[in-house]
Amino acid sequence: MKIEVKERVFHFKQPAGTSRGVYIERKSWFVEVTDGDRRGIGECAPLPDLSCDARLDYAEVLRRFCNDVERSGKIERDAMRDFPSMLFGLETAMLDVRQEPASIPINGLVWMGTYEEMYARVKEKLDAGFRCVKLKIGAIDWQEELELIRFVRQNFSRDEVELRVDANGGFPVGVALERLKQLSDYDIHSIEQPIRQGQWDEMGRLCELSPLPIALDEELIGVNTIEKKQQLLDYIHPQFIVLKPSLHGGINGTREWIALAQERAIGSWITSALESNVGLYAIAHLALEVYGPDITFPQGLGTGQLFTDNIPMPIEIKRDRLIIH
Repeated sequence: MKIEVKERVFHFKQPAGTSRGVYIERKSWFVEVTDGDRRGIGECAPLPDLSCDARLDYAEVLRRFCNDVERSGKIERDAMRDFPSMLFGLETAMLDVRQEPASIPINGLVWMGTYEEMYARVKEKLDAGFRCVKLKIGAIDWQEELELIRFVRQNFSRDEVELRVDANGGFPVGVALERLKQLSDYDIHSIEQPIRQGQWDEMGRLCELSPLPIALDEELIGVNTIEKKQQLLDYIHPQFIVLKPSLHGGINGTREWIALAQERAIGSWITSALESNVGLYAIAHLALEVYGPDITFPQGLGTGQLFTDNIPMPIEIKRDRLIIH
């Protein structure tokens, strides 16, 4: 078995803004496994200042893990729990993915920007046929964001468009509950990560008192052992968890999160973390595996259209569905 590592930089069609900053480009490392006639490719895509394994010596650490896999022919997942993006890439490359054609419902993603930019992006998603739209919030004026949400609800009922919002931890603790109450006036499906991660007492209180469901996202980063995952879910008890394999433990770690959540009647969905089409293709297959081929709950798999220089894969978006050929 031989594993080759290649680095590549992708460029966003337009700046992707979150409450943590703006992405202009993103870097991925691709691992290509050859073993006889078999060839597999996986994407390792850490997000700077977010992934628990984003580090200056990323390429060197990844190469060491690849050397270990070359020698043993298998992935030592316990040794790689603290390196989820590397684990996800190697797991993907080692899989022999064969699936029948499938169709997965997805949400339309609206990045942060000025009020005018976000207004135009929301209208674009609705015109494209999306019935579930996710808004990144928490970076511009709060009243302008509320006005944007009010506009959507005045023109489209909950039956016509499901609205999700993602604060990326951008709400100050002192005003978070009041903002959640304001959002609840507009039939919001859920809010992801209203306050910054690591504040378990405050987050648990919000999950208990919030008039709209809370989904944990960044809160799950770096929580890699089963014992710690159980502790977090039991302490905070959110309504949902949002899973990104590159951030939350790779393929196997994502399966663990979903199983533990189901035991506690906590909902979940899977989303990508700005991977290229290579990673997106693998995540789509994972969603089909864990939720079944008849998924009705929109997943967060609409990010393949973000880059000017993506890698062609047998997937495409038609209206509000990701089609796997």
